Formats: sequence, structure tokens, C-alpha cells
Amino acid sequence: MGVLRSTQSMAAEVEEMRAALLLGAGGPGPAWSWRRRGAAAAAKRGAGAEEGAAEARAVCVTGGISFLGLALVDRLLRHGYAVRLALETQEDLDKLREMDLFGENGRDGDGVWTIMANVMDPESLHRAFDGCVGVFHTSSLVDPGGISGYTKHMATLEAKAAEQVVEACVRTESVRKCVFTSSLLACVWRQSYPHRHRFPATVDESCWSDEAFCRDKKLWFALGKTMAEKAAWRAARGRDLKLVTVCPALVTGPGFRRRNSTPSIAYLKGAHTMLAEGLLATADVERVAEAHVRVYEAMGGATAAGGRYICYDHVVRCAEEFAQLERQLGLRPRAPPPPAAAPPSFELCNRKLARVLSSRRRCTHDAYLPVAYD
Repeated sequence: MGVLRSTQSMAAEVEEMRAALLLGAGGPGPAWSWRRRGAAAAAKRGAGAEEGAAEARAVCVTGGISFLGLALVDRLLRHGYAVRLALETQEDLDKLREMDLFGENGRDGDGVWTIMANVMDPESLHRAFDGCVGVFHTSSLVDPGGISGYTKHMATLEAKAAEQVVEACVRTESVRKCVFTSSLLACVWRQSYPHRHRFPATVDESCWSDEAFCRDKKLWFALGKTMAEKAAWRAARGRDLKLVTVCPALVTGPGFRRRNSTPSIAYLKGAHTMLAEGLLATADVERVAEAHVRVYEAMGGATAAGGRYICYDHVVRCAEEFAQLERQLGLRPRAPPPPAAAPPSFELCNRKLARVLSSRRRCTHDAYLPVAYD
């Protein structure tokens, strides 16, 4: 849903988005615009046309103007994909035009083009997905009227949107694969914690957050992500669609205070508890985007990717780190959490994603950045 902003605020956000794309390109100057990457992507697809790869490299990204969405589009172009951006509002389209990333009619050569689609409108989703082989659903609902930017009502809407997106994927004949962006919060909140053991309990892809616990503690963002991911899996069960979900930690990176503040603040509700239990983690936006692409490509391999993938690159271990994170978001300093009386009860695990990322390194237009794992 759109959020009203002042002209100055929108202009500042556009400048940050443009700067972030240039920074992510690995080099200064305007040469690495999406237009240049679109041409490179077309050449790369042409080189693999004899393998029938050209038609298989068209994908659609929902929420493509978001913090993660822009990084994902950028990464897909480096991997040689043709990208269709599904935008929900005129404001989103205006931002892209101000960034000067597109040519006439909202199309960037053979690399990127836009289409208006509402995640609550099945017909518009079908039109957006038609002709694409893969869909990356990264869009998320926010409520600027909520104290944290996310309300109980948003959780219900997000679950409905997830169902609509998967149903549209199933209905669209060309679509074969869908990568769904969930959250680590869909894994970590549970009603009954185990008793203290000598070693911490592992939190991995088999773990699900308890919806009743989230409602009781008013953890609406965690509830929404949990409900949405479960709705996506239910909608895909027994259907002709390959689905995987990526569960990233708090997504950070250059400019995330302005461009990702609402989801970030909502994510941090209950942060003191996550910190004490060893469950508060962050993930750089570029690494999250790379994880999405690599998982997508592994879905068709001999050892096909499937299921859920936890994604993080840093676990926040102490109160000082948490305070720094709050300052980066511009949050008012709160009383620091009490010192931990015992070691954390849990240990995050992302070995499943690590295996995918290390199994095969594609040759891309930019140098591959290795992902660090704790």
C-alpha cells in the first residue's frame, strides 16, 4: 500500500535508491545503470539461446521498488535475466522514472520493464506473471497508521495476498517456479521454550513460530510473516508449481534507515527477548538478494532446492550492538536489556542455504561476493 510523503522526502529517497544501485554495481559513475545491464543481460541470454535458455530467463518481481526488491532486480540482471517489475502504485512508478532507469513506456531495453499489479487482485497478478517462468514475491504490506508500521489487520491481509500470489502462479501457464520472501521471524517465536541444556537448541528451517504466542504478545509482524508463508505452502500443495521460501533476518544495508525503516521497526518488536535467546540476527540486502537468485537457480538442478531457507550473516550478541542498530534506525534509545544470566538458549542455523550457495558459483557480470556464516 502506498505511503504519503513530502516532495523533499521522496526526492531524498530516490537519491538514496540511485546511490545504492551504483554502489552495488561495484563501480562508480553512471555507466552501470540498469540500461547497460539490460543490454548485457540480452547479450547473455542470446549467447545461451541454443540451449533454449532465452525463454526461461523471464521472471517477475513483486515489490520491486522496495529495499530488497531493487537489490534483487539488480542481482537478477547481473545473472542475465529479463525482469518484469510488478508495481502497485503510481508513486512506485514515479520513483523509478525519477531514478532515470528506464527508457520510453517504462521499459529498459531488453532488461527490465514494468507492469501495474495489485497483490489483492488475481487478474492483475495473472497479467503481470503471464510470459514469465519464475516469480519472486518480495512485496509486503505496511500500515503507516500503526505505531510500529504493522498491525494485526495487516497480518491477515498479508496471508491473503500470499495465497493470491501463489494461486496466480498456478493459474499462469508459463510460471513454473516461485521464490517467496518470508522472514526469520516465522521461525523463532514459540510458546514453550525448552529447559536449559548444556548446548543451545538449534533453530533451523524445521522450526515455525507459534501463531497463538505471536497474538498473545502482539507480535503482529511475526504473525503476518508466519501466516503468509503457511498460506503460500497450503496454496502450492499438490499443484504444478515449484515453491521455495527464503526466511531472511533483519535486512540491512546502505540507506536502510530511510528505505526500510517501517519493516525494520516492526521486526524489532520483542528484540530484547530475541537478543537474550541468541535469535536476533541481520542480513545484508545484497546477500539476501543473491540468496534468492541462487535458490531459484538450484530449484531445477539435479539436487533440486526445495522447502525453506534461513538467511542471515550476523547474529547480534550484545547490548552494545543492539544499541548501535537502534541508532542506525533513528530510534529513541531505550533502557538496555539486563545482562544475560546464562548463555543463549538457541543457536541459529543456515547450513541448508550455505550448501546451495557453495554448490555452484555462476559466472556473473560482477565479482562473486562470498557470504560469511557464523
